[in-house]
Amino acid sequence: MPTKINPLAKNSNTLDKLFYSELLHIIGLEEISKGGQKSIRRQKEGDRSLGSLIENAIRELENSKNISLREQSEKSGNSYQETLFNTALELALTWINRILFLKLLEAQLIAYHKNDKFFYLLNLEKVSSYKDLNSLFLEVLAKKPAERSPNLKNTFAKIPYLNNSLFELTPLEQQTILISNLGNEKLSVFAATVLKDRNGNKRMGEINALEYLFNFLDAYDFRIQNNAALIGLIFEKINGYKDGSFFTPGFITMYMSRETIRRAVVQRFNEVKDWNCQIIDDLYDKIDDKREANAIINSLKICDPAVGSGHFLVSALNEIIAIKSELKILLDRDGKTLRDYRVVVENDELIVTDDDGNFFEYYPKSREKQRVQEALFHEKQTIIESCLFGVDINPNSVKICPLRLWIELLKNAYYKEESNYEELEMLPNIDINIKCGNSLISRFALDNDLMLTSSKNKRVIEDYKKAVQNYRRVEDKKEKRQIVKSIEEIKGNFRTTMQGIDPKKTRLRQLEGEVFKLENQLSLFEESEKEKKARERKVAKLNKEIAKLNKEIEEIESAKIFDNAFEWRFEFPEALNDRGDFVGFDVVIGNPPYISAIAFKKLVGEPEYNYYKSQYATAKGTVDVYVYFFELGLKILRENGFLSYITPNRYLSVKYGLALRDFLIEKARFIVVGDYSNVQVFKEAATYPIVSILQKKSNQGNYCFKSFTFVDELDNFEWRKFDSKLLTYLSDRLLGFILSSKFPLTKKIVDNSVSLLNAGIINATSTAAEADAFHQYINQQDGFKLINTGTIDRYSTTWGIEPLIDKKQKYLKPFLPKNREILGENRFQLYGSKKILFAKIALGTEAFLDEEGDYASINTNCLHSF
Repeated sequence: MPTKINPLAKNSNTLDKLFYSELLHIIGLEEISKGGQKSIRRQKEGDRSLGSLIENAIRELENSKNISLREQSEKSGNSYQETLFNTALELALTWINRILFLKLLEAQLIAYHKNDKFFYLLNLEKVSSYKDLNSLFLEVLAKKPAERSPNLKNTFAKIPYLNNSLFELTPLEQQTILISNLGNEKLSVFAATVLKDRNGNKRMGEINALEYLFNFLDAYDFRIQNNAALIGLIFEKINGYKDGSFFTPGFITMYMSRETIRRAVVQRFNEVKDWNCQIIDDLYDKIDDKREANAIINSLKICDPAVGSGHFLVSALNEIIAIKSELKILLDRDGKTLRDYRVVVENDELIVTDDDGNFFEYYPKSREKQRVQEALFHEKQTIIESCLFGVDINPNSVKICPLRLWIELLKNAYYKEESNYEELEMLPNIDINIKCGNSLISRFALDNDLMLTSSKNKRVIEDYKKAVQNYRRVEDKKEKRQIVKSIEEIKGNFRTTMQGIDPKKTRLRQLEGEVFKLENQLSLFEESEKEKKARERKVAKLNKEIAKLNKEIEEIESAKIFDNAFEWRFEFPEALNDRGDFVGFDVVIGNPPYISAIAFKKLVGEPEYNYYKSQYATAKGTVDVYVYFFELGLKILRENGFLSYITPNRYLSVKYGLALRDFLIEKARFIVVGDYSNVQVFKEAATYPIVSILQKKSNQGNYCFKSFTFVDELDNFEWRKFDSKLLTYLSDRLLGFILSSKFPLTKKIVDNSVSLLNAGIINATSTAAEADAFHQYINQQDGFKLINTGTIDRYSTTWGIEPLIDKKQKYLKPFLPKNREILGENRFQLYGSKKILFAKIALGTEAFLDEEGDYASINTNCLHSF
């Protein structure tokens, strides 16, 4: 048997390029690069094949004459062909996710049973058509063995029932087509295929599409310990380009989880036990009740408000297991510790070894192996159910994230002793912890009153929490639907109760009442002309405010801003206390989307964009979307909770970050700021990333915090220490110095220098909107020489040497016309004046003197005096 290839590259954070490219080909997609940016699209018309999943699905969708798709097309404003493609893509990804999960399950079962061929699932002997594949999805994995039809019982006798929503029909499948509807087509072989013919040469020509898919997957090693991140990576690659999200490498998620969760664990023990511990090691000698200590850690609530594929939650899960092992409170079902085993996180994976350093492997019927496997499974299950929560606006994320967590459970799936080791322990319904919605928009404030009377209050909240817990463990599909109905009724009652608390509508009613009184007031004495005019002026003023409020309410409601709103106030009962008050999360962690203000405004439309601006105190100027997530994160944290984000470093220094800097300095303590600018963390995102770890703390006082510069993945950092007084040392609370090892020198220079503000005027050389508008006028003939941050070097410009990149297009010698009408009078004067031009994003000073006024510039700053 030929050696199988790992579908991941050197580590668990990168897909093997050939695996990914051929998988896209089988799906019917291709990756292209334009202007240094990669994107995913449908294959070019000449390269399309009916055998690919997408083209096969599009044909069946067209043949089905589905009316709802045409209605959806008209409603969204997309063309019918775009709607067909988007629908087919979502269906194809659903099917591929199931198939990849099955490959991981297959590899796990084969490992348990010493390569017994009976446990091979995906081959033409057992699954000869898409109809058979659909039966495997819905009639085998979604049903208990006793409920399966006789022929399926024989073919898949020992294949487990998985009890999770992955193998239930999605709403889209119910509305459109199933994989069983696909035709039996052939697919042309990918030019760089991994498949070989009998002579060991690359396969060519066409192959039955299902056979191609199975043979392709069979060429790779899907052992779950090596490939748990596979589905998440594929999802982030395909979807990330569209919504500004990118797969965060494991060395980042590991660091952020370790640094943040360990602090949260110490904080929780100090609160519960009235201790004063500083680090995890301090807890070890104080713990005397291991069950209680285990439960204290399980009481933590961790949330990723832009969860994507769930990578941060997986890293959080691993870190909590490692902490329990370190504290010797990792317990089996009898409350005994796994004292003879060590569990650590290495390369974003949990590694379990015994006292002799041997890796743990599960074998059914070995009592000790069974004990350890059961303990790991149920510890993971409890943490996932009790501690981990996520929200994402992308409905596909909400499918992938639970799947990623199920895979972590699958690693420690065990055969039940009571079934004579023939049935696997079922996977819980953890999808209720991952919810779809727009994290940034809510109808109801966190402090809105649920208006539950004291006698009714506790019972309603208890019923809500109990229903959610029952959902996680329910096996019967009918009972599951009843629980979902009950949960929705409780939330519906909350919505109805709070509907009348809309502050805009409350204010509107107040104003209308005031106008009514003024227009209908009775007086014993006839009012004077002066009093009448004063009253009429007041009425006019009130009517003006009423008209404004009515317009705002109408704009919000007509724009359907709240269609996808996420109600933090009550969606997670775990974040509520027994009275129903929102108490928040212990940790908010993640990688918020990187979307510029201009792109965001185009994406959501002006009414919704203006709504964001009105709701967030930090939304001053043209802020990138991640700024909103900082404010949201602190709002949904409990007091003394920890926020940990990886974002661009721009908020530390740019003008639009001033409101955010003030907000963070007032509401939180900086704990650690980590600079990852010298490594390409996100290959598809042109940004200098930093990790910011903060603690929500209203009573600040003076404190110290740290920053570091990342050196390599072996936890080699260059550390620096700062006093919190320095956060307000520079004007506009500029914080870029946090990332510099030369701050003492900087401080000395600042203390003994004259401010640039005294030497001239500092301005941006363009607004984001101007830079966007100027793009169409870029030429390579004549005008002002055009530069941007990328073509400013230290003390000089690289114009004509290195290309300027704008909107993914490259220009070696770009110009902007010397035209007042195009540029506007102010910009024309600025570009033609003597000035110093500064790069906006730079690790050191990058600036040069434009003595003759030769240069126009976009997205930079300048010092001038005209």
